Amino acid sequence: MQQTPLHGFHCQAGATMVDFAGWQMPVTYEGLVAEHHYTRQHASMFDVSHMGRVEFSGTDAEALLERLNTRPIASMTPGQSRYSHMCREDGGILDDVIVSRLEDRFLVVCNASNRAKLLPWWQQHAAGLQVEINDRTESTAMIAIQGPDAIELMNELLPIQIDDLKRYHFRAGNMFGNEYLVARSGYTGEDGVEIIFPARFAETAANMLISRTAGMDRPIKPAGLGARDTLRTEAGMPLYGHELSEDWDPISAGQAWVVGKDKDFIGREAIDRVRANPEKTLVGFEVDGKRTPRQGAPIESDGQAVGVITSGIKSPTLDKIIAMGFVPPALAEAGTGVRIALKATTLDARVVPLPFYKR
Repeated sequence: MQQTPLHGFHCQAGATMVDFAGWQMPVTYEGLVAEHHYTRQHASMFDVSHMGRVEFSGTDAEALLERLNTRPIASMTPGQSRYSHMCREDGGILDDVIVSRLEDRFLVVCNASNRAKLLPWWQQHAAGLQVEINDRTESTAMIAIQGPDAIELMNELLPIQIDDLKRYHFRAGNMFGNEYLVARSGYTGEDGVEIIFPARFAETAANMLISRTAGMDRPIKPAGLGARDTLRTEAGMPLYGHELSEDWDPISAGQAWVVGKDKDFIGREAIDRVRANPEKTLVGFEVDGKRTPRQGAPIESDGQAVGVITSGIKSPTLDKIIAMGFVPPALAEAGTGVRIALKATTLDARVVPLPFYKR
């Protein structure tokens, strides 16, 4: 397994480590529920260094990324980031990514599990073009500071102002001759930033954040993948391998807004066909009882299997069982009742709007 530049920090902080997409990652420190609530109420630090960070430069970089992404790229201005999908010709989602435009290049942040397949795919489509693709994943670190206190604290600690930074925009800074990026984005449903900086400074930076905010009586605490998953599920945010997959398209995944209008990209024709005649769509569920349906659990209506659960949790914020899953469009209206099949029983559930939680 690969280790992030913060591996030593995690071990020193007493994290429980697990294998995640080939990386040794912290799943909890003091406990999933405690870390979840702390993020919702204060601010937590997440290590997201396992995610891919790949730069595209050269005269054809913009045109290549325009072709690869479902959302417009050419209209982006320096300092802007944009969430997008990259798809196959048949519309299957290769990955969901964030593309950021710098003055002289683009940065693509992708999922850890998909970086190995994306790198050769990008190179294939860059053949014959003036594009340089530079994988910066292992030479950099990436942390996310998330929660209602995040912006105020980081605005005080960072050498650049960020409290006026718009959502999905970033600023670059330079310290000791090394560039870093601070983006107002995240994956928890809370406000906050994601910071990319040289890997060799990772443990020093993490320890500084923890110690300096503790001295301010508003400590940032580390949180693991467990809380990250419950936070993103409450916020209705999709996870690749659950709500997103090569086996289906952005329309079916409930993310039609990610498909740009009046632009060409790989998979456009197939996605347009699905838009005209969708067979399934992603919805949220509130589930009765105390059992939590897991990914793959069948969804039934009138005794017939009609869909499948993609994610399910006991929501710490809402104190109820919630889930996401695919159903036919005819069953997607809020209030529609279904049953979710487990091994020895079935659970009553009803469709509810996404997201489950809004800050």
